[in-house]
Amino acid sequence: MVVHSASEQVLAGLDPEQRSAVTAPAGPVCILAGAGTGKTRAITSRIAHRALSGEISPRHVLAVTFTARAAAEMRHRIAQLGVKGVQARTFHAAALRQVRYFAPRLLAGRAMPELLDSKVRLVTLAAARVGLRTDRAAARDLAGEIEWAKSSLVEPTDYVVSAARALRDTPHEPAKVADVFTAYEQLKRSNGVIDFEDMLRAAVWGIEEHPDVGEQVRGQYRHFVVDEYQDVNPLQQRLLDAWLGGRNDLTVVGDASQTIYSFTGATSAYLVDFPRRHRGATVVRLVRDYRSTPQVVGLANAVISQARGTEARLRLELSGQRPPGPEPDLRIFTDEPAEANAVAARCRSLIDAGTPAKEIAVLFRINAQSEAYEKALTEAAVPYVVQGAERFFERAEVRQAMVALRAATRSIPGETPLPTAVVEALTAVGWAPDAPPAGGAARERWEALSALVQLAEEYAATPEVVPIGEAASVERPVTLSDFTEELARRAAQQHVPTVDGVTLASLHSAKGLEWDAVFLVGLAEGTLPTTYAKTVEQVEEERRLLYVGITRARQWLWLSYAAARSPGGRARRPSRFLPQLDRSGGTERAVSGAGPARRPERRRTQIVSCRICGATLLAGPDRKLGRCPTCPSDIDDELHERLREWRQRVAGAQKVPAYVVFTDATLVALAERRPGRSEELIAIAGIGPRKLGLYGESVLALVGGAGVDDVCPEKTFEISS
Repeated sequence: MVVHSASEQVLAGLDPEQRSAVTAPAGPVCILAGAGTGKTRAITSRIAHRALSGEISPRHVLAVTFTARAAAEMRHRIAQLGVKGVQARTFHAAALRQVRYFAPRLLAGRAMPELLDSKVRLVTLAAARVGLRTDRAAARDLAGEIEWAKSSLVEPTDYVVSAARALRDTPHEPAKVADVFTAYEQLKRSNGVIDFEDMLRAAVWGIEEHPDVGEQVRGQYRHFVVDEYQDVNPLQQRLLDAWLGGRNDLTVVGDASQTIYSFTGATSAYLVDFPRRHRGATVVRLVRDYRSTPQVVGLANAVISQARGTEARLRLELSGQRPPGPEPDLRIFTDEPAEANAVAARCRSLIDAGTPAKEIAVLFRINAQSEAYEKALTEAAVPYVVQGAERFFERAEVRQAMVALRAATRSIPGETPLPTAVVEALTAVGWAPDAPPAGGAARERWEALSALVQLAEEYAATPEVVPIGEAASVERPVTLSDFTEELARRAAQQHVPTVDGVTLASLHSAKGLEWDAVFLVGLAEGTLPTTYAKTVEQVEEERRLLYVGITRARQWLWLSYAAARSPGGRARRPSRFLPQLDRSGGTERAVSGAGPARRPERRRTQIVSCRICGATLLAGPDRKLGRCPTCPSDIDDELHERLREWRQRVAGAQKVPAYVVFTDATLVALAERRPGRSEELIAIAGIGPRKLGLYGESVLALVGGAGVDDVCPEKTFEISS
């Protein structure tokens, strides 16, 4: 009786969809959980409910996820619900535990081989063995390509064909990568070591090829839960199938719209195909978003609603459950320094108003974008931390470049223009201005050095003013020596350690995290989507990256892009993923720069959300009404009729069609929104300063209850020329 009471208590506070997921019968269960919908609560409650009701034994449960942090959170929540003994681990941790336990039996008494922490050293040796010289970045890219192949169950002999079929952007010619892959496997064997993919394969081999091992593992684990199922790769799925051994007590949870790691071999195909692979599966959709305001949720829905492809088949339309909050802002700047300075100033004001710095994040597409924000936040006295990467001036390639630049001050003539001098110095360390390499790590290195060139161009645009007398001065072009001193100054400023600060992170490393305030920056074509996204599938993954970024925000959301990288630079277009906003109502303001000169103007465009459901409104008539066409109207019919009669009289007096005064949509908006002040009246799209002056007093009187005869008994409205 007590057990039954405890299991029922687990259901307290769950919404109907979460309750359906928790109480679903034994067997295959697929929980499609949107961002912020309480997926961890649903799966931990399902485990606890089944254990407390006596349906399963906790020691027979294996819950797997992708990070140690997520596994620890699952264990903590399950324990809080009163259940002990459940194993919650990452795929790798679970496989390692099993391989170590069974190693004496599987390896005829020999100890388990040493596990490689990193492939890079052996990959470097393998590349040299096949005649390929590599730096650390190139070796990291080769290691990543080998990881993709092994995670995708691709052997060295099949690599060339498989890479072509998968449209891989390989770091070297595919046949050469296959040679490195082969040499790497040989070096591993000769050194008696294994990598993480080998460990997963060993766990699969132990279960599939050794019946006694398989029987013992399957006797221990009978009920499986997989978190973030959209991120499973073929090797992990093979291990999961081995664990199951044909059984079907499996619960998976995932969101196809958050599939952003396909370059590592992760695929949402297993999530998409789950009902087909598991006949009779229970499918539950969690769409109530408890993380973000309806305004943020509405924008997320608007962005992902345009998605196409396989993942879009499982697209979820979220429903915001929090109280309404501020509208997301789209801000447009003339250049990236202006954008960074504005972000830093807004962070400063949020912190001054009481928002903890650790509850603010600035998210970007590539790590090289962090430098501008590190500098701007430093100058604004805003503490920050870099998530998932080193600070810009701590990166190995940047430190190497700064050494090369200092050395170049002794060999490059002082009169050489600064940008030219910097390009020449960086070319000596392998950087080519017009040749971004293939491969993620090598490309990231190239982007970081490219950022130094952009800094040089910006710095060269501000020549030093040198006094030549009491009342005279002359401009002196900045030199390479000046620039190296400026870089050293910036590095010294930004190396101050911080414990609690604004988070700077790439969109990939922000997955699974959330903040009160999120700044999504650099949302321009060529950056998001990146120019390297060439296929439809790659572009769609870029769209999902923006969706993930938006759904990190709880309360405040800022989206911005710069029309040019640097002052006076080539113009860029906003990201194609941003809603097509009506910018006629935008305001233009000047922003103070760091120096005495004024920064160029920026434009601020308000994103309009439905006042009823919170969805982002894109169409002009919907923005005018302030609601979706499918949301219920709260129109004041009597006021609407008086407005129509008034409009007819005014149009007759002016001898113009009625729509010239106000359109039908504007009248409906007035009767629904019932503005009481001029500020509320002009906020309705279609009512500008001119119409406010002509008709504002009469409309406000009508809204206040005046009759049409009171407003214009015989009055003729004249339009000034």
